[in-house]
Amino acid sequence: MTSALTETTPVLQATAGPLAGHLVVDLSRALAGPHAAMMMGDLGARVIKIENPGTGDDTRGWGPPFVGPEDDPQATYFLSCNRNKESLALDLKSDDGRMVLRQLLERADVVVENFRPGVLDRLGFSTNAMHGINPRLVILSITGFGHDGPESHRSGYDQILQGEAGLMSLTGSGPQDPQRVGVPIADLLSGMYGAYGVVAALLERERTGQGQVVRTSLLASLVGVHAFQGTKVTVAGEAPEAQGNHHPSIAPYGLFRCRDGSVQISVGSEKLWAAFTSAFGLDPAAEGLATNADRVRNRSRVIDVVEAAFSGYDAEPLLAKLSAAGIPAGKVRSLKEVYEWPQLASQGLLVEVDHPVLGPVTLPGPPLRFFDNTAGAEWTRQTHTAPPLLDQHSHSIRAWLAGEETDD
Repeated sequence: MTSALTETTPVLQATAGPLAGHLVVDLSRALAGPHAAMMMGDLGARVIKIENPGTGDDTRGWGPPFVGPEDDPQATYFLSCNRNKESLALDLKSDDGRMVLRQLLERADVVVENFRPGVLDRLGFSTNAMHGINPRLVILSITGFGHDGPESHRSGYDQILQGEAGLMSLTGSGPQDPQRVGVPIADLLSGMYGAYGVVAALLERERTGQGQVVRTSLLASLVGVHAFQGTKVTVAGEAPEAQGNHHPSIAPYGLFRCRDGSVQISVGSEKLWAAFTSAFGLDPAAEGLATNADRVRNRSRVIDVVEAAFSGYDAEPLLAKLSAAGIPAGKVRSLKEVYEWPQLASQGLLVEVDHPVLGPVTLPGPPLRFFDNTAGAEWTRQTHTAPPLLDQHSHSIRAWLAGEETDD
């Protein structure tokens, strides 16, 4: 299915996007770098993905699930982070591979790489060498623990960094139950931070005419989202711990049981607390519950009070009552339910692509939308290309580099 728009939102003729005219050479593999490059492709950049001959990106083999014919199975993992790209297989240890990469770098605006420090240097493509080829190049480099410092030599994998960066200590039912986040959040965040850094560097290049190196890491990306948990350590000198499905600084805010399941609520102000207690016949000024600070200190009692009030309701009628009272609330959906939810399609979060092996498939879509500032019409990209087969675009890319025309 294509991106669904509201009937009242005019859609202007599809444009290539705000990064149209920019060439991104994606040397990365796995998830962090490919996610960054895919974000740039979503914004209209031409993204050429360089892969190892024969095997390609590691994620082509990450499964199950695999879909498609038995003799040509496609990993859904690879499909998740490589839309809007072309694939070119190059052996960067060969003369041909290095020559073609050099030709691409001469034309590129951005390079994305997530090799361990020193690997590209040994291949003859250090940052200095790449800037010697093209001084306007913006180079995004993503590592696990950072490019320097005592841990820079370590390989970075998402779950390892979730533990090392403290995220798992904040996630789980309690201090003795560290849990990973259900998606590779360190990889995804470092890709997002990386793309953000690239766009900033391209903007600065408009002023200076020079490219630069943008560095981030899985470690940095997770520390970058510690938010109030980080300042709890650095300013208050306290050590945050996991406490399940309840907010550490706001109460009641979390998952609460009702008669046939559970709902989530967010009572984030005293005004909302007054509305909540009024709707359920509770005393807003009860001892130990009158202020948010009181309720946080007495969280177990708050949970008991709220769940007692919810015990006579099934989830759907309870959500309706909370909505009528103006209390932010929601259910916990399975991913299957999420992808069947009309709200998802209305936001352009489902896109259909035509895969050369699988045919039409639906992918999770890009999270940004763009609108004209005068007519209010939407400029968001409406058509997307499928994640490529390994080396699918070798002929057309090599012909383009040679100045030849092709029908690809």
